Amino acid sequence: MSEPAIWSRRQTLRLFLASALAPGVLVAAARSPRVGLALGSGGARGLAHLLVFELLDDLGVRPYRISGSSIGAVMGSLYAAGLSGADIRQLLNRLTVASDERWIDSLLKEDLMRWFTFLEPTLRGGGIIKSEAFSRFLEEAAGISRFDELAIPLRVVATDYWEREMVVFESGELWPAVQASMAMPGLFRPVKHADRLLVDGGLTNPVPFDLLPECDIVIGVDVLGVRTADATDPDPSSLDNIFNTFQIMQASILREKLRQGEPDFLIRPEVRDIRVMDFHRFEDILSQSKPALSGLESGLKKRLER
Repeated sequence: MSEPAIWSRRQTLRLFLASALAPGVLVAAARSPRVGLALGSGGARGLAHLLVFELLDDLGVRPYRISGSSIGAVMGSLYAAGLSGADIRQLLNRLTVASDERWIDSLLKEDLMRWFTFLEPTLRGGGIIKSEAFSRFLEEAAGISRFDELAIPLRVVATDYWEREMVVFESGELWPAVQASMAMPGLFRPVKHADRLLVDGGLTNPVPFDLLPECDIVIGVDVLGVRTADATDPDPSSLDNIFNTFQIMQASILREKLRQGEPDFLIRPEVRDIRVMDFHRFEDILSQSKPALSGLESGLKKRLER
């Protein structure tokens, strides 16, 4: 009769130990807050998202979720696929021209020649450039094709052309959603996907920090930048007029969103006079963007140590 009594005491002891350890488990979980990353639209200025990736990598912080609009969806898809900031920098270096490199020399590089296929003109209505080739390149670089293959969950924002409302994708085929999210009016034609006609996500949610409610810490990155009057040529070109007017609208949407609530950290690189398609100014974009990240590292460390 003694063995059942001993067994009962052991079970009781285990129960007490489990109860004692449970608060410690909860405290440990609280020390690892879920970090969300919201990447904004802004054309070539969105290359600045790379600096945020590199900072998070240096801190050993892996986002719990990522959301992105337009160029934010493009950059976010690569990072969510498992590419590090260093990997993405290497990829961008292959596709852009260094400040000390001549165009005639750089054109001999095989990777730079890809731009000629990316910028293939189209005669169909709704845009002047096809985006299918660039979408295929992204798929090749990331090595995946669906949302459920991502290393980090991703939400991609697009806009329904006819319903005039935001559409969020987080499952199914990845690259058609990204292609739709970057379909800037006037440049790329609308994308037919999931029984909808879709255009740029920046039209309805230029910095989608509100799509990360599960996260304890949300980092929003606004890459709309700054444009100033050109004294030598005060009249903008037709395309520049379209693009900058589009960004005026995005800035207005973002201002209204920020009145309702803000992310924990809002990074706003003051990138000046970089046009939507100035991807060749990669080094200039990163150089101008660095000061905006000065407070993020220390602020994020403090939040993570609580």
